[in-house]
Amino acid sequence: MTIFFYSTTGQYGCFSNFSRHGFDLDGLRWSTSEHYFQAQKFVGTPYLEEVRRAKTPKEAARLGRRRDWPLRPDWDEVKDEVMRKAVLRKFEVNPEIRAVLLATADEELFEDSPTDAYWGGGSDRTGQNKLGKVLMEVRARLRA
Repeated sequence: MTIFFYSTTGQYGCFSNFSRHGFDLDGLRWSTSEHYFQAQKFVGTPYLEEVRRAKTPKEAARLGRRRDWPLRPDWDEVKDEVMRKAVLRKFEVNPEIRAVLLATADEELFEDSPTDAYWGGGSDRTGQNKLGKVLMEVRARLRA
């Protein structure tokens, strides 16, 4: 059985990067994994802090998509590892959602985003589902 998730509501809402499960990483406090992920696009610039301080994950995502700010040149090479790092930390330090993730056993996890065919499945569910794959990797690592 495949477990589909997308929004922050419902049983698997904690799988969303917008879920309000904060953590400390790289010496800073992050409200959500979305804040961390989007801010990493601007490492070494003041924009990182602006994204980190965004009031909501939606605002952090909007700021992270700005292209008038200088995107780090290696972003395409590091973005998967950045996501992995954020998601792992989120589930390491929040035991209530770690339990939800571990309870999914060996089920496939699928981000049912209608618009993102990289991190999710896209409009026709044929996307790469990278976030689902990261969650399954994190689940395996937490079990070990």
